[in-house]
Amino acid sequence: MVTMFDDDDDDRVETARGLAESGSPAAAEAFRAIAVDGGVDDTVRLEAARGLAEIDERAAAEACSSIAADGGVDDTVRLEAAMLARGDSRWAGEAFRAITVDDGVDDTVRLEAARELAELGP
Repeated sequence: MVTMFDDDDDDRVETARGLAESGSPAAAEAFRAIAVDGGVDDTVRLEAARGLAEIDERAAAEACSSIAADGGVDDTVRLEAAMLARGDSRWAGEAFRAITVDDGVDDTVRLEAARELAELGP
């Protein structure tokens, strides 16, 4: 998905990165806001989630679950987000489950999500 705001989204990620590099506590919220924003390009959302994971693994897992559950996001990005959520088994389970039950997702991606979900255990 390409929008006319792509440059602004990239600027938001760069700003969040700068906050993280300076040790600002606002960095986590900046990354989280981008990651959960459905109006932002899929790959930019995932990039923000990765930045968040470097600061706060649990918050990143929640944001990644949000990306994985978003049916408007590319299937492979959804799977990558779910895998990034593995830092918190509860959020990872929700993320993999959302992909597994979505009939609109490619069968190969659904199968991989089901395998990952099974590895998480009960």
